[in-house]
Amino acid sequence: MLLESKRAMLLLLLTSVTAGRVMSAAPVTYQIDPDHTYPGFEADHMGLSIWRGKFDKTAGQGTVTAAIDSSRVDFGHDKLNVWATSAEFFDTTKFPQASYTGKLAGFAKGIPSRVVGDLTLHGVTRHVVLKINSFKCMPHPVFKREVCGADALGCIRRDDYGLDAGKPYGFKMDVTLRIQVEAI
Repeated sequence: MLLESKRAMLLLLLTSVTAGRVMSAAPVTYQIDPDHTYPGFEADHMGLSIWRGKFDKTAGQGTVTAAIDSSRVDFGHDKLNVWATSAEFFDTTKFPQASYTGKLAGFAKGIPSRVVGDLTLHGVTRHVVLKINSFKCMPHPVFKREVCGADALGCIRRDDYGLDAGKPYGFKMDVTLRIQVEAI
């Protein structure tokens, strides 16, 4: 029962998490390990290829709460990174941050199967469900504390958030979100 309640508290997204144990009054805090966490996304490029990118800086607190620094987008391509932060796309001067707030759900044997929440991006908030593909907690061999990890997947339409660059040229608006996270 205690292991199940701990698993229920893991933040799936992106930096620090605090949640209360069912069997204890004291809160448990998990710190996301940025070296083992990769919030990424995949988006169409004119139907020719799929561009992959990630956000390099995030912070958050709560059941499942993440604050994402939109100016830290990284496609692995410097010119595309600069364009993505410009007024033509993320417009990070006006919208410097994206956020996600949700709750772990769909528990079976203490393991959640999804995160149900709201994503705010480019000033627009929409409901987003992330499917949890894997979730595991175990003792960390070096830090001697519990470590939990998860792999989550979801999909959004970027034009729902006012990000429709390339749409007239046939770019697909679907974006796959892939989030791999480990927290101690």
